[in-house]
Amino acid sequence: MATQEIRAAIRRAENPPSDPSRNRTLFVSVLLVILLAVIWEGAKAFGASVGYSLNIGGTVIDLTLLNNTQLPHLGDILGSFSEPAQRNGAPLYQMLIESGLYTLWAALRGFIMGGMIGFTLAVIFAHSSLLQRGLLPYVIASQTVPILAVAPMVVIWMGRMGATEWSVPMIAAYLTFFPVTIYTLRGLTSVPETALELMQTYAASRFDILVKLRLPNALPQIFTALKISATASVVGAIIGELPSGIQSGLGIAILNFARYYNQSPPRLWATILAAGLLGILFFTVIAVIERVVVRWKTETSD
Repeated sequence: MATQEIRAAIRRAENPPSDPSRNRTLFVSVLLVILLAVIWEGAKAFGASVGYSLNIGGTVIDLTLLNNTQLPHLGDILGSFSEPAQRNGAPLYQMLIESGLYTLWAALRGFIMGGMIGFTLAVIFAHSSLLQRGLLPYVIASQTVPILAVAPMVVIWMGRMGATEWSVPMIAAYLTFFPVTIYTLRGLTSVPETALELMQTYAASRFDILVKLRLPNALPQIFTALKISATASVVGAIIGELPSGIQSGLGIAILNFARYYNQSPPRLWATILAAGLLGILFFTVIAVIERVVVRWKTETSD
């Protein structure tokens, strides 16, 4: 009997059942992309048909935003990936891959630093209500400061310390640590009261309670924070590259193509698309890791 159960478990592992929710998510995602493309091209077609000017009740609405020099066709944006990024230069996709890898490396370092800082703060706050009440408002207030105001100061400070290459990861960490702190703290403090009392009854230490009770309970919230922070770290890295003077990364590429937008609008839109895909890639990696680590949640729901 036990052998049959083992064989059945192996068959289930080799042929996992299809996830209807995953198929629906994929279908909705593809549908939204198609819908966006239809709206994009439809708006351009409408603008061209009315001469990029619409008169409604004597009020003239300027629709020049929809012309090819302001809003290129999707086909032109996709085609620009194979065109030279600069005159007699390498194709745009090659330059974007190199810039994307540079930005991803900076975002990854900031993601790790911010995650460690956020997790440490959450553990401290979970075990000290005094520090939580005293410091948590400042953690929240730190996120009200515009990142564009913080980035130049971080670049200057890190430059004076001789660590300019860490200025971009520091800015990415600034956007990363906050969601990790808040979500991890929520997970660590939302443990069932009966389970906590049971651990205390067996004279479990704070460390044992943290590792065996609080941390497993907080894993879903932690991974939610990490998925948010993954995209935030990419945004922070791109913003941090602008004042840093570093001539690599998607941030400087966006800045350069924005300067010459009138000459080739598709290149800027292609770079923006590459930045979005980079954020989606980072998010997807964290989501895959979550499915591997938090397996108990899926098994419990089944």
